[in-house]
Amino acid sequence: MSYLKALAGSNVVKVIPANGSASGLQANGKGLKVACGNHQSYIPDGAWLKDKTPFSFCQVRVSPSYAVMPNLGGNELADALSRVLPFTDADDARPVLQCVKVVQKDGKLTLIAADGFTLGEIGLDFEAGEAEALINRDDIKGLIPALRKAKRVKVSFEQKPNGDNGGLLAKSLIIDTELIKYSLPSQEGSYPDYGKVFPSDFTATASFDAKEAVKACQSLLAIWFDDETKGLYRPLTLTVADNKVTIEAKEDRGAMAISAETSGEARVAVAGNYLIKALRACGGIAEMKLASSQSPIALTVDGYRCLVMPIRLPESKAVAEAEKVAAEAEAKAETEVNPETKVERQTKAEDKPKRKGRGKGRQRQAKPEVVVEPEVEETREPVAVA
Repeated sequence: MSYLKALAGSNVVKVIPANGSASGLQANGKGLKVACGNHQSYIPDGAWLKDKTPFSFCQVRVSPSYAVMPNLGGNELADALSRVLPFTDADDARPVLQCVKVVQKDGKLTLIAADGFTLGEIGLDFEAGEAEALINRDDIKGLIPALRKAKRVKVSFEQKPNGDNGGLLAKSLIIDTELIKYSLPSQEGSYPDYGKVFPSDFTATASFDAKEAVKACQSLLAIWFDDETKGLYRPLTLTVADNKVTIEAKEDRGAMAISAETSGEARVAVAGNYLIKALRACGGIAEMKLASSQSPIALTVDGYRCLVMPIRLPESKAVAEAEKVAAEAEAKAETEVNPETKVERQTKAEDKPKRKGRGKGRQRQAKPEVVVEPEVEETREPVAVA
């Protein structure tokens, strides 16, 4: 594209196969002859290809009439891909999770992506049939802008013998537009059975504005700076109750309540970056469903649903202090119920031998012990200690 834009002198660019019009090395090297005004050049086979250039197929054609019978809208498919693409895994060690799973079944075209911590799924109305493919995230990134410009899109699946792989069938996802035909190869591998991860029973639900929740999460994570955890990876606690969703940072570092339509009560902790990613993908009014503090958080909106795995927060200082006070109160109550415990300690103190002084002929006299009755207890006011 940069080369074509740099050509000047004419609005018409001619690209001619170098099968006879070129001479010498150009003809033998299987190149292309490019003519634009008074500019001429030869492009050899494999020019501009790098080590990481994906070898996907793209066929460009120009037709004065409609040549595609669409089964999906270009913007519809582009929006669906953009909502599941953030949930793919960027780690090369897990190639299957780097893909978007495309499934045709029961009159739906379903797109699924997961990275082990979050999952996104969206279903589009589609034609009858059954097929599926795993498309790498790098092939989809460049496809989304092109689909937004295409008005008519036809999606299909193709299988053909692969001579390089022992004659096995090679799957491809075919996306036809009026100008370009894309053939995206399917990745080999088995995708995890993600359907079992979705909870079936819920204890609380809440409907709220996802964009408002994103702002609340960002503001809470921005003021939390005194630990080694990365900003967006810090945990947040969600509480559903009393027609609101309360988002809190740990150890009372901040909280924000969002108005919502709620049913039931629940509390769960989640990493901030995963929650923000899911809320952004939802957009608008999202419905959140909670089963327990150890079950995934389910978010749904208009045929789109995603999951966010919860985390377990470390014990806060307030909880530790409360447990310490409770333990002291329990020990005190046990002493009051069993006064024999104090009597036993008093007897041991009386049997303890007296210590002798350091000087000759001198002996330290034991101080008389004061016995406090168990039922009498002095009441003291709390004093602040600097």
